Amino acid sequence: MFVKQPPMSVLAEHFMPHLRELRRRVLTVIAAIVLATGVTYWFVEELVRLLSEPLTRIDPALSRLVYTGLPEALISYLKLSLLVGVIVALPVLVYQFWMFVAPGLERHEKVVALKVAGWGLLLFSGGALFAYLVVMPNLLTFLLWFATEQIHPHLKLAAYLNFMVRGVFAFGLAFELPFLMVMAVRLGVVEPDYFARHRTYSYIGMLIISLLLVAGDPVATFMLAVPLCLLYETGSLIGRIFSNNERNTNA
Repeated sequence: MFVKQPPMSVLAEHFMPHLRELRRRVLTVIAAIVLATGVTYWFVEELVRLLSEPLTRIDPALSRLVYTGLPEALISYLKLSLLVGVIVALPVLVYQFWMFVAPGLERHEKVVALKVAGWGLLLFSGGALFAYLVVMPNLLTFLLWFATEQIHPHLKLAAYLNFMVRGVFAFGLAFELPFLMVMAVRLGVVEPDYFARHRTYSYIGMLIISLLLVAGDPVATFMLAVPLCLLYETGSLIGRIFSNNERNTNA
């Protein structure tokens, strides 16, 4: 038997309201990002000063960053403003996305989505703060330890901002790992011992990801890969504990 397909006009009438709503929400998000980026640009020098604070604590002279290309400072400021603008506009993005998908979700699905979003934001913020306050200052101290009277560091603006932003962003993402692993186990996506059985491949993958996130810097790769591996083991352990607790409860 052949199932009669609805005509294209019927499909268009069904999907067009959703497409118009999606377009409206996407334009709202873009407008919010542009506005936040423009406002952030007025305070970009304060942001650069904030990112340079770890250097100031090591040696105030090091916080005087240099640039060797005429458009380098402008491009660096614009990139930093855009990144911070996206972060500032993130609540608008999340709200618009939620308002688009929420009508199609059941009540328990909405609760799960809100919990995932809340914990994800909290863990990302914790990872970013940990990187800025602990990891990056110690990493900078170690790297600048090689300076001598004959070798004096002159840090470029663009390179330093990329180094700091990638490090902070990478640790923010890294702190999401245990939560995502536990959620995968609790939702039944993977078995409780899945992560333990695939530990070797996961370590290789995390090493490659660390290498890409820090643009190939070997020391920074090591500094990111080690916490990633520890977070991976933490997520694997917590996932097994939750699974055992659920089995004991159901028994």
